[in-house]
Amino acid sequence: MKWRLRLMMLFEYAIWGAWFVTVGTWLGKTLHFSGQEIGAIASTTAIGAMISPLFVGLLADRLFDTRRVLAALHVLGAVLLVVAARQTSFLALYATLLAYSLCYMPTLALTTSLAMRHIADPREEFGGIRVLGTIGWIVVGLIVGKWGVEGTATPLHLAAGLSVVTAIYCLTLPATPPLARHQRFELRHALPLEALHLLRDRSMAIFALASFLICIPLQFYYAFTNLFLNEVGVVNAVGKMTGGQMSEILCMLLIPWFFRRLGVKYMLAVGMLAWVVRYVMFAFGAPGELMWMLWLGIVLHGICFDFFFVVGQIYIDREAPPALRAATQGLITFLTYGLGMFVGSWLSGRVVDMYAAQGAAAHDWRPIWLIAGACAALVLVLFVLMFKDRKDTVGNPVAVAD
Repeated sequence: MKWRLRLMMLFEYAIWGAWFVTVGTWLGKTLHFSGQEIGAIASTTAIGAMISPLFVGLLADRLFDTRRVLAALHVLGAVLLVVAARQTSFLALYATLLAYSLCYMPTLALTTSLAMRHIADPREEFGGIRVLGTIGWIVVGLIVGKWGVEGTATPLHLAAGLSVVTAIYCLTLPATPPLARHQRFELRHALPLEALHLLRDRSMAIFALASFLICIPLQFYYAFTNLFLNEVGVVNAVGKMTGGQMSEILCMLLIPWFFRRLGVKYMLAVGMLAWVVRYVMFAFGAPGELMWMLWLGIVLHGICFDFFFVVGQIYIDREAPPALRAATQGLITFLTYGLGMFVGSWLSGRVVDMYAAQGAAAHDWRPIWLIAGACAALVLVLFVLMFKDRKDTVGNPVAVAD
């Protein structure tokens, strides 16, 4: 069963990795979209993340078997990806990818809930299942890089094909009927409103605010790194970017070791600091003798992602009452992958347009990355000065499992 669930995760995240990393390069270098337009299209996944709880709460929890919901969403998503690959105007492409994101983003939560329904101990076993999703992202990135199709619509077609395969595969998984079929649906079941009162606690409120704010400069990386690397002349940029996911796997394994020595506050701070360092590396790195700086900026992804997002999930699991843990995780997801990434998409697009070279399809990337780094540094300073973790137990191995 575990290997069947692992394969599900591999397909699930390979779909996202196939198109999202390189879409900015296709939009910028081939379709000649502006930075704001690229940022707006990158924000479609953020809108999907904000709205997807409604899908999850209504369809899978109360109406249909999760397998069938997954299959239907992936088939519809495949059709929308093929349609998107044929578009050349901003409005048509934006509308199509927004519709696609509303189909795909709910499947992230659905695959997680399906996996947890079919394993005995999610806390112990889920990490080993979810890591195949990261491997799927790596593999598909290497394939796209090997094909040399970063500036084309081919990655969208690849993602569409993977979506069809995933839809068929999901139907072979064990039955996962809705658990709340006979309960009346209320809005509070779909939206994490119950968790809002936890923000009365100063530490939780500061953590939530920092989570939202740090995701604004983060979107510079997600929306524009592949375009940046291609513009400065890095060969097989998407393949090299998979080094970030490789480091993510390593850092995931090292989290318990660092947790015992640093505790929650300083692991979160190190995660934020890594984003500052990454953007400095991007600002001053270049192919050739300074390529090591670009490599360092890429492989810092493990610390950037795991030390903030994964440790943040552990912090929420420890702080929130058992009955509100899912709602609180949903609230933070809304603030980060939803609202934070949405604002970040708008801001990053505006900044990139400010430094577009006149009459040429290129940008002055150094100030762009320094602005992103300065934003991350400001959030880091505010977090370190204001956040206090009363339960932090550096040196206590139990802290990871509390």
